[in-house]
Amino acid sequence: MEKEYLKGKKVLVMGLGLHGGGVATTKWLVERGAKVTATDMRTRKVLQPSIDALQGYKVRYVLGKHDEKDFIVHDIIVANPGVPRESPYLAIARKAGKRIVNDVTLFFDTTTQPVIAVTGTRGKTTTTLWVATMLSKKWPLARPSGNTPDNALLKEAVRIAGKDTPVVAELSSWQLEFLPQAKRAPHIAIITNIYPDHLNRYGNIEHYALAKGGIFKNQQDGDFLILNAEDKWTAFFLKQKPKSMVFYASRKELPLRKNGIFVRDGYAIFRADAIEQKIVRVDRFMKERGAHALQNLLEALLAVKLYAPEIRMTEKTILELPDPMMRQEIVHTDKHLVVVNDSCATSPDGVAAALARFGKDTKQKLFLIAGGTDKQLDFSGLAKDINKILPPRQLILLEGTGTSKLLEELAKLKYTKEVLPVFTTLEDCVLFARSLIRELPVKTKTVLVFSPGGSSFEKFLHEFARGDAFNALVKKHLKR
Repeated sequence: MEKEYLKGKKVLVMGLGLHGGGVATTKWLVERGAKVTATDMRTRKVLQPSIDALQGYKVRYVLGKHDEKDFIVHDIIVANPGVPRESPYLAIARKAGKRIVNDVTLFFDTTTQPVIAVTGTRGKTTTTLWVATMLSKKWPLARPSGNTPDNALLKEAVRIAGKDTPVVAELSSWQLEFLPQAKRAPHIAIITNIYPDHLNRYGNIEHYALAKGGIFKNQQDGDFLILNAEDKWTAFFLKQKPKSMVFYASRKELPLRKNGIFVRDGYAIFRADAIEQKIVRVDRFMKERGAHALQNLLEALLAVKLYAPEIRMTEKTILELPDPMMRQEIVHTDKHLVVVNDSCATSPDGVAAALARFGKDTKQKLFLIAGGTDKQLDFSGLAKDINKILPPRQLILLEGTGTSKLLEELAKLKYTKEVLPVFTTLEDCVLFARSLIRELPVKTKTVLVFSPGGSSFEKFLHEFARGDAFNALVKKHLKR
């Protein structure tokens, strides 16, 4: 979509939101001459931070409701991620023949820069961050963008416009629903894995996976698709016959016929057309970060190898790769206590990954704060992990619909004869954790992990607000 196409057009932004993406999209549209209306079911009071961020931009607001007429009189409808595909308002726009897009469509219609895009259920934020970090060795302006609270995709496009810098973008399933409509596709697309998630939106995991597969629909012969060789949904994507060159990432040795990256004798090995190259030693990284992080690292290394083979990585470099915000992020350490903020673990699988990483050291006490809003997901696997790893006294629960499902699964396993306490506020959870930690012998090595396993909407506006609240409570109650 060219600037001239937008100039003077009436554009409706549906879902202003609070993450920053809606604000970035609105600014981008106004700066290109569009006549913008922003509409959201939330009230002006709730959305005031976003409205303040748009001060000085000419925007018409319809808040606390949607007006059906807006979906008929506007030329283009920009649907933001929280908008249900089955929205009756979008149905009105379709019937009226309006073009329905999102920020990803707008971005790929206009950018001329190469894009490395990452999706998947788990690890996409970490992989995106690590790709950008590695590429910044050659392109200092490279940074993660897309489905992030601080660098929305269109904001990134403006930031590096005209510069010799690739775009590294995390794309959610919601964003990818519209990507096949765009004029371009990512040069390198990565799908980290598929687990049940957002089934309250998609109904079943196959529909969810189809949305993820939108990342490679428009790729061509000269593009690359990176798939997780160990993920059972990889076969599902291959059946869709991608036109791009397929490379695989695996912690196990790949069959000779497959190109990609794998681990052999503690090293990451890159293979292309039967020619192998040792990239970097990864056994210490695996020991410190865990198997799930190693898989993300391999995918990031492979993307960088395909895009910029001249960039060399050392063991020191990969050991210093940063943790993404609120994804198993260590937010406090002292002599005896480590506190981990995993607020972005919004599914049971995310909690399971945190337990696998921080529960393997039997010499330390692990406490888990979990609980949140259900997304029609299965909590039986997480209950089994908790039953195996965590004594009842070390599980602290925040109330929510997801918490109720977890309790039902724990009861089936006869996890405890006692009634587990469920707290109404996150502060009560942190205070209870503090009381339990203070009961331990003074020199006990302790880890407190906040990994909810559900979305945040019963208690917070979004998972980032939830994570910010947790960090504030750690500073208030746990730092000495």
